[in-house]
Amino acid sequence: MQDETLLIAGGMAMLGIATSALVVVPYMTVRDLPPAEGLKPYTNVELRGRQQYIANGCVYCHSQQPRPQSLAPDAQRGWGRASVAGDYAYDTPHLLGSMRTGPDLLNIGARQPSLQWHLGHLYQPRAYVPGSVMPGYPYLFETKAELRPGEVEVQLPPGVAPFGQKVVALPAALDLVAYLQSLDRTYPLGPPAAAKP
Repeated sequence: MQDETLLIAGGMAMLGIATSALVVVPYMTVRDLPPAEGLKPYTNVELRGRQQYIANGCVYCHSQQPRPQSLAPDAQRGWGRASVAGDYAYDTPHLLGSMRTGPDLLNIGARQPSLQWHLGHLYQPRAYVPGSVMPGYPYLFETKAELRPGEVEVQLPPGVAPFGQKVVALPAALDLVAYLQSLDRTYPLGPPAAAKP
């Protein structure tokens, strides 16, 4: 009985140490960290696009955390500087991702600012990135013969659009692209600002 009690006590002590090291200490370190200087809050359109990003499962194949030079060649890939905690001040929930089936997207707004490129890429990824394994999202678009005022036609490469039809972006696609374009963490990092009380 004494051995079992000792084993349980040892297990609980190890669990407490691990919880402190992996949860409590990091939380205490960054809980009051202010947004990085240059980071702007999301607009309502970008927040709706962020919900589309989550709903369409983009987070399963794309990370949003370029790593430091010492850990990975993310900078050589053109994904930008390593992320810092202040880059995520307005992100709830955080969409760091755990896989990189596709490229890291934290700076996709700086790397690819074109609205038409993003819309076309969402409609048919392989027309823009040969060999891409990303699925198309045609349900974010509709095809029609004539445009109505205010609709955004997607300018696709020849042979991609259905014959005789125009591809029109639905509001969900436009919101998603607005969110992707807002992912631009290329502002310079200054010294850490003091935490707000």
